[in-house]
Amino acid sequence: MALIGFLILFPLLVAGVLLLVGNETARRVIVCSSAVIIGFGSVWLVLANLGTPWVGIEFSSGAIDIVCTLIGLVIAAVILCFGVKYKNVLACVLAVVQVVGSLVFDVFVAHGIEVQYGLYLDSLTLVTTFIIGVVGSGICIYALGYMEDFQAHEPADAKDRRPKFFALMFLFLSAMYVIVFSNNLLWMFTGWEITTVCSFLLIGYTKTPEAINNAFRQIIMNLAGGIGFLVALFAIALTMDTLSLVEFIAAGVMAPALAALPAVALAFAGITKAAQMPFHTWLLGAMVAPTPTSALLHSSTMVKAGVFLLIKLSPIFLVCPVAAVMTILVGGLTFLLCSFMAISQTNAKRVLAYSTIANLGLIVACAGVGTPEAVWAATFLVLFHAVAKSLLFLCVGTAEHHIGSRDIEDMDLMFERMPRLARFMMAGIMIMFVAPFGMLIAKWGTLVSFADTGNVALILILGFGSAATFLFWAKWLGKLSGIAAHPLNVETTVHRSEWIALMVMAVLSMLCCVGLPVLSTFLVEPYIFDVFGVCSQGVSQANLWVAALLSAVVFVVLFGGLGSKQVKQVPVYLAGVSENNANRTFRNSLSGETMATSRNWYMEGVFGEPKITPVGVWATSIIIVVGFCAAIATLCGLL
Repeated sequence: MALIGFLILFPLLVAGVLLLVGNETARRVIVCSSAVIIGFGSVWLVLANLGTPWVGIEFSSGAIDIVCTLIGLVIAAVILCFGVKYKNVLACVLAVVQVVGSLVFDVFVAHGIEVQYGLYLDSLTLVTTFIIGVVGSGICIYALGYMEDFQAHEPADAKDRRPKFFALMFLFLSAMYVIVFSNNLLWMFTGWEITTVCSFLLIGYTKTPEAINNAFRQIIMNLAGGIGFLVALFAIALTMDTLSLVEFIAAGVMAPALAALPAVALAFAGITKAAQMPFHTWLLGAMVAPTPTSALLHSSTMVKAGVFLLIKLSPIFLVCPVAAVMTILVGGLTFLLCSFMAISQTNAKRVLAYSTIANLGLIVACAGVGTPEAVWAATFLVLFHAVAKSLLFLCVGTAEHHIGSRDIEDMDLMFERMPRLARFMMAGIMIMFVAPFGMLIAKWGTLVSFADTGNVALILILGFGSAATFLFWAKWLGKLSGIAAHPLNVETTVHRSEWIALMVMAVLSMLCCVGLPVLSTFLVEPYIFDVFGVCSQGVSQANLWVAALLSAVVFVVLFGGLGSKQVKQVPVYLAGVSENNANRTFRNSLSGETMATSRNWYMEGVFGEPKITPVGVWATSIIIVVGFCAAIATLCGLL
């Protein structure tokens, strides 16, 4: 109990201190020491509770409920303030609707409903705690050097807003801990909305017109999801007389028709937070923010809150067809269509964004299937996506500052220009799609769970989406691994804080791959048994050990020669008649001079956003509307 309280309150305290600290040296000390403390605290909690079943922690809700109400009012005031300032009517309307609804709920509905166990702990919570504490705090350390370079590129008279930036980063971590530890749904809702407003402020950090527009896109879509969460709270409290997550899930399994509307409403909230179609554009817009913001939103916090909630609801999805079909279809279509659109992207951060949305879609679909094997696969997809994608976002941010571009086509010769960074980036890409690394093993488990349903459409979605995944990752990997010159090494100016964070993410990614069987045995399988009462996994233990050993071999080969001083260099050789090997030019068939280049094919005419986005937006919007109508009809039939 003490450690959980510490993990929630300590980042909040650090955020308050950082908001007041403008000195660079003091900020470095505070951020680094606090990140290490949060990371060690999270790891300690995980190790001390390995294999622990669901444990409820009794906590009086009276005073905290009042605090949650006050926080809701502050959040609404912040949104209204910015909405009025930038004349965004829709954001103001949604903020008013949400705050009025929250006040009505607190005064007339929630009053008198006691939740015995306000906080709780289980194995899924431990997995998410590990991601928040280690990945999230590592990103905060990386942000020190990155934001120093970022500020150096600002106009000389520009105000230094880094105190606000780092305060929001740590507030993010605190809110995420609130979400994953709260059995009281009202407390979870409060953490949910804090992450929404923090994302809004971080995306609009630069205050350019593009940043402001994208920040409001995010807040509008997530306020809609917040209203969906509020609808679920009303339905759960009025029909089941509880605000306990575990009690709602147990009651929903016993009476799926009664749980249809709150399950659909919570699924809608999770879908918006996880940036699923038709709400995916807010995550694409987040690319305008500094890279640490992108990494934090995409890997360890904002989007993980959505899929965390959906995985928790999987037992209800297993018995409630209305909520399950909506969740599976939205997630499956998002995975398929966003994987296709990633093929047409040359901007590395947009490739990562579309890949994130697609992978989250696969996790959402697994949660919707709801079987033990599907939940096993979804949990590993969450873990490996978090560690690998955070590594990739940080690599792209560092590369952009040192080669002057985030375009994949400008990453020629990265193996020599930034040898260590290129290897880290290659490791992250391989973990995302190549056997025997963890992400592909998790997809194997997904295939098994989809096949068990007998639904051919799900298998086809997984097959074609995975093929598209292979195509866009392989293009990037090939660009990084090509060596055809001896350019200047530019990574010598990378900040030490960036290297520390990159090293942490790389080592963490490799340990997760090599420790795959151990993680399955001590973290994921105990959760499956606790929820479903069976010991089940999507891939056999023997195959997990084979994958782990092969992963270790690949990592040794990739990083074994790193740092060697004696590297044999030979002149560039061009087959045919060379004109100038150093410049990579040769004499072509018409006796002209041609430069040898390698460029990828992006097929924008086939997989471009203008062609695919409208299809996905309309299809998923119709699915969600039909899902709500079916849930309301089901509830009305009972009444």
